[in-house]
Amino acid sequence: MSRWKAASAVTVAATAALVLSACGGGGGSNQNGSSTDIKSMATGKAENVQAGTFKLADVQGWDGTITVGIDDKFVAYNNQTPDTNSSYNTFALIAALSGAGVIDGNNNVLLNNDVMQSWDVTSTSPFTVTWKLKPGIKWSDGAPWNCKDFYLAYLSQRGTPGFNPAATAGYDLIDSAKCQDDTTFVTTFKQPYLDYKGLFDSNALLPAHILEQQTGIPDITKLTPTSDPALLQKAGDFWTNKWKGFDKALDPGSGPYMITGYDDNAGTVTLEKNPNWAGGKGGPSKIILRAFADQKAMATALQNGEVQVVSSTQPDATAATTMKSLSSQGVIYGSAPELSYEHIDMNYRNPILAQKPARQALFEAIDRSEITTKLLKEVQSDITPDNSLIYTPAEPGYQDAGYGKTAGLGAAAAKKTLEADGWTLGQDGIYQKNGQRFSVTISHNNNPRRDQTVEIIQSQAKAAGIEVKNDNDPTFLSGGRLSTGNWDIALFAWSQPPFKSQSQPLYSTKGNQNHQKYSNPQVDSLFDQAVSQTDEGAARKLYQQADSAIAADYASLPLFAMPSMWAFQGVDKVYFQSYYGALWNAGEWEKRG
Repeated sequence: MSRWKAASAVTVAATAALVLSACGGGGGSNQNGSSTDIKSMATGKAENVQAGTFKLADVQGWDGTITVGIDDKFVAYNNQTPDTNSSYNTFALIAALSGAGVIDGNNNVLLNNDVMQSWDVTSTSPFTVTWKLKPGIKWSDGAPWNCKDFYLAYLSQRGTPGFNPAATAGYDLIDSAKCQDDTTFVTTFKQPYLDYKGLFDSNALLPAHILEQQTGIPDITKLTPTSDPALLQKAGDFWTNKWKGFDKALDPGSGPYMITGYDDNAGTVTLEKNPNWAGGKGGPSKIILRAFADQKAMATALQNGEVQVVSSTQPDATAATTMKSLSSQGVIYGSAPELSYEHIDMNYRNPILAQKPARQALFEAIDRSEITTKLLKEVQSDITPDNSLIYTPAEPGYQDAGYGKTAGLGAAAAKKTLEADGWTLGQDGIYQKNGQRFSVTISHNNNPRRDQTVEIIQSQAKAAGIEVKNDNDPTFLSGGRLSTGNWDIALFAWSQPPFKSQSQPLYSTKGNQNHQKYSNPQVDSLFDQAVSQTDEGAARKLYQQADSAIAADYASLPLFAMPSMWAFQGVDKVYFQSYYGALWNAGEWEKRG
């Protein structure tokens, strides 16, 4: 599932996800100012890439607390609803909830061998995947972690009446799902679906036994998408609404840690060791995630010893400079390209932006190179504008979808486009048409770099006769405004796992993460064809064609691929995983110093 980043991919072979390099693009052993050993930290200590498996190394744990600074607050145990769907929930849940797979720092998609035995395509006609769970795995409350939890994930995210998932991609292609026994889950698909390893991740697998207890439904696997609507509504209401925030009685852990505390006012979430965890027992006894709205304050907190790890998906040049300067006190700094992209979405509900020439003029007015040069060079020295909505520059398949030729052409080009469409320049220097001024607002969450981004765009747009207003709303993403379409232009980042089918819900007509109401039948068809391909090369070409078609519509403008920014002291090895954050292998952290 794609997740917004509140600051806020495949080309696969038939049985193995494509390996990507999260460290590409910088060159040299000291990429982007990182310490020379950063690349070695991208792999887990006991993972086996050749075998396609991941497990936590059984290293020595320690009795101590590590505080980790992140950019925004944890808000929900269930991260799969439209109003909770945030990377900052994922950054905590990756340590507290187990999934079928794990993605390492190099974006290798690996079987979670701590809890899983296998995930195999057991038939190609019909396309069938069998998920084999390890026996004896338990939730922190002692209940079995088993096939029921997989079934609930399928039922809740396929578009079943009563449930309100943020996205259904992949799950909606499952024609049937059943538990053969407690540890065997079989899914039959309507068509080939080679991104199946992106399903049933750590965010998706919530405790079915809790839902059963709280709703009185005796066996969730007896509930089907065509069951009694009243029962589906009861299950869906609980799944959608009762796993907000944190409730110790309702929110057990199935990973190496479990959530034990949550303070919304302080912006903290506390994780402690899961006593029933079957894997390695390493890592600190307690981890506190603490939200910082200001990356500079986060860097200062690291300098002062208030936090031991900074895990920021929101790059800031001043903060990066501060963290790089702390090597004498044992701080290691890292930066790498993420599988996420900062962009602006045009809302087709807006009467001005519903007109293609208006969108085109905005694209022409916005010089993205000025944004990357002024705001991000200190974080990632070689950063350039991103020219794709589907592939990031670190991925195979990346090419300019067309933005390099249509964006940043300058004020004169934008004026020419508007005047050809009947806009006339008013006495106030702003174009108008049919009595309406070209005035739009860019909305985003409370983030200093985004304020600076809007300031740059305002100046560029004003030169082209377009008025741009800045709407800094701390609740823009977490409060539901993004998902309900209450905005003109949205500035945020999408974070995606390395499965390109996850782009379909964002840009297809009926996609339930298509918050801008963009629609193009050609794009819909290209996505449908790409998702059902059995050949990696053929799928890639179709995704690239969809990318170019979206670009030709001036629907969304990619600004840059997000460079991560992290630093740590007192821990031997921390790597910011592009999709999961720093805690993807916290259970094998060892004490240093």
